[in-house]
Amino acid sequence: MKKEISTRKEVYELVTAFYGKIRKDELLGPIFEKHIKDWDSHFERLTDFWETNLFFVNKFKGNPMHKHQMVDAAENHTIDANHFGVWLNIWFQTIDELFVGEKAMIAKNRARNMGTFFHLHIFEARKKD
Repeated sequence: MKKEISTRKEVYELVTAFYGKIRKDELLGPIFEKHIKDWDSHFERLTDFWETNLFFVNKFKGNPMHKHQMVDAAENHTIDANHFGVWLNIWFQTIDELFVGEKAMIAKNRARNMGTFFHLHIFEARKKD
């Protein structure tokens, strides 16, 4: 039975289920596998990120924009709208499989906004390279 996202444990469940799918994806899997060496730490970090975004707690520290720009540069500036679209579709699918409610909708909306924001800023960074 689907539930609302209301605890860190549920955020962690979402993050790990999502990245389980990402790692198997034909397009995204190889990129993530190349750039993430410690998946357990990544899960904790992304749980902090989403917990901060969904519950307004101050747990996440870092610069995800810079990390995405670095990955794009390492991938010879080949990250494009399709990558973000696949990422977003898998995020929505994972949420819909596991959760319902307001926080699920917020997680979808924030991911959509972040994807657009990251995509635009990756292309801006290319002009500087």
